[in-house]
Amino acid sequence: MSDTIVKVRNVSKVYKLYEKPVHRLLESVRISRNLHTEFYALKDVSLEIRRGETVGLIGRNGSGKSTLLKIISGIVSPTSGEVSVNGKVSALLELGAGFNPEYTGRENIFLNGLLNGLTKTEVQSQMQSILSFAEIGDFIDQPVKTYSSGMFVRLAFSVAIHVDPDILIVDEALSVGDIRFQQKCLRKIEDFRSRGKTVIFVSHDLGAVVKFCDRVYWIDKGSVVKEGDPLQIAKEFQAFMMGVPHSVQSFQHEERGEHHNLPVSPLPGQIEVTGDGKAIIRSAGILDSDNRPVEIVRPGMLVRIVINVLYRDDIDMPIVGFSIQDRLGNIVAQTNTYVLNYPLRQGRPGEEVTLMFEMQIPDLNEGEYTISPAVASGTQLDHIQHFLAHDALVFRVVTDALYPLPGTLCLSAIRVKTI
Repeated sequence: MSDTIVKVRNVSKVYKLYEKPVHRLLESVRISRNLHTEFYALKDVSLEIRRGETVGLIGRNGSGKSTLLKIISGIVSPTSGEVSVNGKVSALLELGAGFNPEYTGRENIFLNGLLNGLTKTEVQSQMQSILSFAEIGDFIDQPVKTYSSGMFVRLAFSVAIHVDPDILIVDEALSVGDIRFQQKCLRKIEDFRSRGKTVIFVSHDLGAVVKFCDRVYWIDKGSVVKEGDPLQIAKEFQAFMMGVPHSVQSFQHEERGEHHNLPVSPLPGQIEVTGDGKAIIRSAGILDSDNRPVEIVRPGMLVRIVINVLYRDDIDMPIVGFSIQDRLGNIVAQTNTYVLNYPLRQGRPGEEVTLMFEMQIPDLNEGEYTISPAVASGTQLDHIQHFLAHDALVFRVVTDALYPLPGTLCLSAIRVKTI
């Protein structure tokens, strides 16, 4: 059996756009020609998905992700190119796809089951399991047009996973469910993966994409921009959405007469950087309460994060901060001078400022974490990114407890000062 379960080769999808409805009629009866303009929803897209993989599709709204999924699902035909799918597909696309709003939830379960190749007896045998997962109670015998968006998604997802497909396609549908149901669905997707099934996952939640996906395709304006490691592609996509450059840069330590004697090292020689470069971070470090460099910490331990910034341009309302990520790139804690109400004076070209953030290590699970220091300007909600040094610092959390402590999303009793 071939290892490739989905193959897309040079696929394009073109839609004809008409300024007025009558133009479509005139063109169809050949009274007039070329009354339309062509819109390429997809343009020469190629990709391969292997059996057992979980592949993510990311991109801006309108980039062509949903069109590609509809073509893979067989709902839409490509204008040109070839698509090969070697297995049963169950697709959870936009809200309402595949459901008759006049039918009850129970009737729609039978309808979708039969459309996916199950017999009436097989659907009946799965009914109780579908209802238990969906958790919509007596509404199952009401028309689905009366359902809330959350109820609708719960039923649709439950049906999609119970037809036992080879390929499960999820297109942003989980974003309308409540947090409890989202977590329930993600656990089900994890179970689906563990059984060697294939998942195609579309989401604007980059954390979920990085956690669940083996590979990611970034699609923009109907074309594949990049394909590869989820964390790497997510970083570049975030920079793209912020409108700032993303690159790998080399750094050399410059003797500039820093006004502190702390043992803080320059950034690593090769590091990923996002920002316009109008201000840069020259050095950063993790110190203990005695100002000694530290790489192994415990929850509750007092540490100091030191960040040295060099301004290359006039910077109004500068903000300096950092985020802590786990090994999957999920942000587990973050802070900055703005949220700490520690305003910095305007930065001038050639000036430096060194900030020390003193805090207790949050209750993190054991393992390795990274710190990404950053400098921006503006406010928390409206700012310009000047420099974000991805994963510049690495530390390990250990605990004395028998079991790791649960994670947290906040930093407690943090203080910041200029040194």
